[in-house]
Amino acid sequence: MIDIRHLREHPDAYRTSAKQRGIKVDIDGALAADQARLALISQVDELRAKLNIKGKPDEKQLADLQTTKADLEPLEKKLAAATDAFNQLALQIPNLLAEHTPEGGEEANREEKTWGKAEKHPHLKDHLTLAEANGWLDFERGAKVAGSKFYFAKNALVKLELSIVRMLYDLFEEQGFTFMQVPHLATNRIMSGTGFNPRGDERQIYEIKDSDLNLIATAEIPLTGYHADEILDPGRLPLLYAGYSPSYRTEGGAYGKYSKGLYRVHQFNKVEMYVFCQPEESEQWHQKLVEIEEQICQRLEIPYRLVRIAAGDLGAPAYKKFDIEYWSPVEGEYRELMSCSNCTDYQARRL
Repeated sequence: MIDIRHLREHPDAYRTSAKQRGIKVDIDGALAADQARLALISQVDELRAKLNIKGKPDEKQLADLQTTKADLEPLEKKLAAATDAFNQLALQIPNLLAEHTPEGGEEANREEKTWGKAEKHPHLKDHLTLAEANGWLDFERGAKVAGSKFYFAKNALVKLELSIVRMLYDLFEEQGFTFMQVPHLATNRIMSGTGFNPRGDERQIYEIKDSDLNLIATAEIPLTGYHADEILDPGRLPLLYAGYSPSYRTEGGAYGKYSKGLYRVHQFNKVEMYVFCQPEESEQWHQKLVEIEEQICQRLEIPYRLVRIAAGDLGAPAYKKFDIEYWSPVEGEYRELMSCSNCTDYQARRL
């Protein structure tokens, strides 16, 4: 959620951010709902003040108290409804955009730097052909058990993943991160607070029927909720976490784009770095996380490019985002491997 005081003072900045992202929001409606809420808060506070009487009330004061209480009850109900109406509108407003964010959609994402040799080797086998030939992946039996785009990983592929995760564990420990295994389920409130929409038309989340729970799409979700409803002592900051978990995604509407093999599967394991820090340090830590991602690729000798994400390709929580895309020698092009976002205070306010 955005800072309502900042919205009142700079509504055009939020209009621009939403427009450039391609997100339809009602800024004027949110401001009007805010004014209606403030007017009711003033009336409710005035009546509540009248209930504070020092000493034992006399008969007239008792009668006045009863009248005030009778007047207060419907106003409190109106205030609750007005607050809910405001929150519904405010929760739809995306974060502001950082300076120099490219305008446009995915096609406007801007290459910032490259590392390694981007050489094409079309004679190499693609990952699916190679893995199935060696008995490392079994999509056919995965589909039999769970449906399309689920798979069994076996032998050397499992060993490779565990080795990489152990390498990351050691790297993050060196950097001061607390490594976590996280819950694979999260409530609707935590999902929404993080910026994911478990019940929307374009949701990518698996919901658990007849419950308030959903399968997580990334460890970012439980890590964001880890300190929900807490006031963090600035002296404890920054808090550095790394979460390791499966990610469950419906991938609705994603077929046809890089959907072969391990692309666009419904379940995959991922490591997530996460930092809670002072607002004035967020840019510094964002750059630090990107540097760690680059360090990982360089240790594994994976050629890559760093890309600044354009406004139209950003989700609502991100103020600024970089992707690292690895070079595929078989396809002869870059493919997304890692992302790193600065969400400023957007998620913190929601939770």
